[in-house]
Amino acid sequence: MDARAAGWFGRRTHVWSRWQIDELRDAKGSTGVSVVLPALDEEPTVGEIVRGIVGLRDGTGLVDEVLVIDSGSVDGTSAVAEAAGARVVHRDHILSGYGTQPGKGEVLWKALHVATGDVLVFVDADLVDFREHFVTGLLGPLLTDPSVLLVKAFYDRPLLDVSAAGGGRVTELAARPLLNAYFPELAGVVQPLAGEYAGRRELLESLPFAAGYGVETGLLIDTVREHGLDAVAQVDLGQRTHGHQDTAALGRMAATILATVLRRAAPDHDVYPTLTQFHRDASGAIAPVDHPTSWPDRPPIRSLPEYQARSWNRVTG
Repeated sequence: MDARAAGWFGRRTHVWSRWQIDELRDAKGSTGVSVVLPALDEEPTVGEIVRGIVGLRDGTGLVDEVLVIDSGSVDGTSAVAEAAGARVVHRDHILSGYGTQPGKGEVLWKALHVATGDVLVFVDADLVDFREHFVTGLLGPLLTDPSVLLVKAFYDRPLLDVSAAGGGRVTELAARPLLNAYFPELAGVVQPLAGEYAGRRELLESLPFAAGYGVETGLLIDTVREHGLDAVAQVDLGQRTHGHQDTAALGRMAATILATVLRRAAPDHDVYPTLTQFHRDASGAIAPVDHPTSWPDRPPIRSLPEYQARSWNRVTG
């Protein structure tokens, strides 16, 4: 491991149980905390997660807002989330003058415009074993150490054929090799693609947001570039269970992450914007199918006049 990565790993790797609720409540003070769930057709799981976060909000005061951003669901995701106690906003209703790009990065970027918190905690909406420490563990470094700007989660994934705390297939076959090759100082990040992470608003509003599943990788690289390794911490959350995608979908995810990394490692290199995959058509013949996998980054949201006005309103009430 790169020496910088090894030193960071020793300093900035924590376990969720290090922080007790009373300690976090005292450290929180007047800091506003928004928990944001990006959701696309997650009707079976989103309700339980929202109820768990609402329970944390009501029982501890560590959360001020539970926000679900619907990414174009065609099932009952929005209704279930709202019934469970979340504030639900459709992505197309946020900054509509800028249109809508596909994917997760778009939803998280737009969430900044409607969330009210000084700290944002992102939680995937497909978890089937949500526990409160998925939120409190991520808040620990941010509420107790002002030098930490971004906190990444890692966890065991018992349904996957990976080592303890290993990433998914895209992490191990694409993201980790790319980061080790181009950004070796990030080799100590256990799960760079983890969907559970948290950041300070002043950081998140200052960074571009990569499209689709490149968003986590882009935020990690850009945070370290702008603020150094020690601006990032990581927390062991124990065990996480969630749904899985098929291999073709994971290939498209990997292509998007590749584009995100190369855009930062080799900005003068043009990445072809589609990935060709193959399937059998109705006649049994092999047919190519092109999938778009690369879109422009969204700019730092604080550069938008609409956000500047919204931010002023948020601060002044």
